[in-house]
Amino acid sequence: MERLGKLIVLAGVLVVIAGVVVWLAGDKLRFLGRLPGDIRIERDNFRVFIPITTMLLLSLVFSLVFWIVNKPGR
Repeated sequence: MERLGKLIVLAGVLVVIAGVVVWLAGDKLRFLGRLPGDIRIERDNFRVFIPITTMLLLSLVFSLVFWIVNKPGR
């Protein structure tokens, strides 16, 4: 149970760090959501946005971070 508590605290710290990075460097991260492969359809009264490439990129980054964090624990 103690390990779970540490993991939750670590996840919270990572979320805070990610929030600070987005807050401070938000103008430099405008490419997110506009990558090739992100689907954007705009009509008169209809908008659809499906950020496929952005979500794959973020998933890869988060997977690497969690893999690196979890590696020393083994």
